[in-house]
Formats: sequence, structure tokens, C-alpha cells
Amino acid sequence: MIDLTVIIVNYRVKYFLEQTLRSVREALEGLTGEVIVIDNHSGDDSVAYCRSRFPEVRFVENEDNVGFARANNQGIREARGEFTLILNPDTIITRESLGRPITWMRAHADCGAVGVRMVDANGGFLPESKRAFPTPWVAFCKIFGLSALMPHSRLFARYHLRYLSDTEAHDVDILSGAFMLCRTSLLQQVGGFDEDFFMYGEDIDLSYRMAKAGYHNRFIPAPILHYKGESTKKDSMRYVRVFYEAMLIFYRKHYPRYSWVCYPIVQLGVALRASLAMCGRLFKRMRPPRKSEPRQWVILSDNAVRVSLATGINHYSRALPEKSCVSVLLDDETYSYDQIVTFIASHHREGVEFHIYSHTAGLVISPKMSHEQSAK
Repeated sequence: MIDLTVIIVNYRVKYFLEQTLRSVREALEGLTGEVIVIDNHSGDDSVAYCRSRFPEVRFVENEDNVGFARANNQGIREARGEFTLILNPDTIITRESLGRPITWMRAHADCGAVGVRMVDANGGFLPESKRAFPTPWVAFCKIFGLSALMPHSRLFARYHLRYLSDTEAHDVDILSGAFMLCRTSLLQQVGGFDEDFFMYGEDIDLSYRMAKAGYHNRFIPAPILHYKGESTKKDSMRYVRVFYEAMLIFYRKHYPRYSWVCYPIVQLGVALRASLAMCGRLFKRMRPPRKSEPRQWVILSDNAVRVSLATGINHYSRALPEKSCVSVLLDDETYSYDQIVTFIASHHREGVEFHIYSHTAGLVISPKMSHEQSAK
């Protein structure tokens, strides 16, 4: 048996995927592992592009987009590692994000899965790193905004557990499917992901079933970067509809006796969120455009001239100033991914954007890069 199986489901994000695979290769140093990429019929050259660069990775090409759950299950059935990491293709992981969870799980046989401290591309903490089970009361507070109004209340804000520090380890209910390090035997015992879920809710359901099997889930504050599907707008009608439909599947399965309460609440919540999203878009159109201050570029590289010529950034500084409106470009040939993630997480502040120059792809990997751009 090897230490770890890493499973990544890809759909048209080849440059993000390349960056993720490079960080996985770096993080696996000192561990025995295998990496399986399931491509959900991207329709581009994602697999051909990455296969030549990562001969150690096993690529599986699906003829259709079978969804997140089913594609992951293809890899789970083949996993040979003592542990299996479910990982998104738009993440950057670190040695710490593998080492600390594996050490914890080997010392605690009743731990089923571990999640980590995810930050977005500009270093801000992502609250979905740790969540509570969406009981009818927890869901009610989230849908109708009580958790947003009182984000640190143990009564009203249980969904994202904001009253628990994100820099300390805790037992939690739900981990994010963007990074979920599981005990492989347990993952296979519970049957992997429920394929009734297509895009959202699979991680909630799996976390719930592992807890029902008698295991606890753990949040460990080792940082990783998650671009978080920048092309998916959380206020879009599609996101609202698909997410809450996933919640209905969860309630039908795990809270059937509350369905008469949950269904009207969730449907009302969908209508409310959709209305708020429409009002927000209308307000943005009516609001006069704000004058934006020119951004100052900072290139952090041992060869800033080469990066400047490759990117067309002619005016830049070599050190991060105290001012806002700064765009920082980190060269991944100069810095390891451990160093990049640590730097971004520790320098998060208003008005500072971070980007990564990929010396292999010859382009800037940016939080503003849509998945469609990444696929080109």
C-alpha cells in the first residue's frame, strides 16, 4: 500500500490543472503516492497538454461530463493509497497540507477525513473550509440571512462555524470537496460520493455519511490556495438553483420526516436569493462607474526582467509597498508553491491582488482568469 492517492476531476481548466499538478508533485516529496486525473470530456487539449508534462499521472478520459460525484468515484474505486485526497483542479497545495492531516489521521483511528484552511487567490480565508451539517434550523438561518447578520453567533451562524477560529484545529461536521483527505478504506466502505448529486452538495452528503459510520471529521489550519471556480458567480440564478436543488436531495435522503418543512423553506429561499441577485445586478448597472486608481505592479522574481518581457509589464517595482491598488506577480520558477501560498496567505489585505507567473505555460495565472481562458 502507498501513502496517498490524489484524485482530481478536470473540466476545461488546463492551466489551472497544470499548476495544481505541479504543486501536488512538490507536496508529495517524501511520500509514496499516485495521482489520477479524471477528465470530464473537456473538449479541449487539457489531457494532451498535461500528459506530456506529467508522465507519472494517470489520466482517464470520459466521453461525457458525468459530474463531480461519478467522476470521483471512478478514481476512488481504483485508489491504492492508505489515504485518498479529493482535490479540485484549481488549487495549489503545500507539503504542510498533506503532512499534518496524514500525521493526525495515523494517530487518530476514529478520524475519517481532514480538511484544511483554504484561502482565495488574494489570501482571504474561505469559510466553506469548515461547516456544520445543514439541519433545518441551520439551513433556515443561512437562507434568510441570519447567519450573515450575526456571523459569530453559535445559535444563528452554525453553517460556516465562524465562531471557531480559522487558525486553530477543530472537529467539524463538513469538509469541502475542493480538498478532502479521507481514509481510503472508509471512503470505499461508504461507497464514495452519492451520484444523485451532480455539482453541489456531494461533500456535505459524504461528510454526513462518514460521521454516521462513527468517524469524526477534522479541520487543520494548514493553508492551500483555491481559485474557487472564478467563472461561477455565486449570485447567479444558475448557482442558486443548482445549489438549493442539491440541498433538497440531501433533505430527501437524510431528513425525510422534515421534508414538509424543508421544501417550502428551500423554495422560498431560492426565490429570495434570486430576487436579491436580480436587484444587485440592477443596482450595479444604475450606479455610476467608480474611478479606479492606477494599479502598481510588483514582480517578485530572481529574474524580473525576463518576467517583465514575457508579460509585457514594463513598469514595476521589486518590493511590496504599503499602499493599496497593488498587483503582485510571483514567479513560480523562483519560489516554491509552499512559499507562494504562505506569502499570499500572510500578505492578504484590501487592495492587493496576487497573480502567479507560470514559466512553463508562459502566462499569468490570475484569479480574474475565467475557466474558459484557462482552457485556451
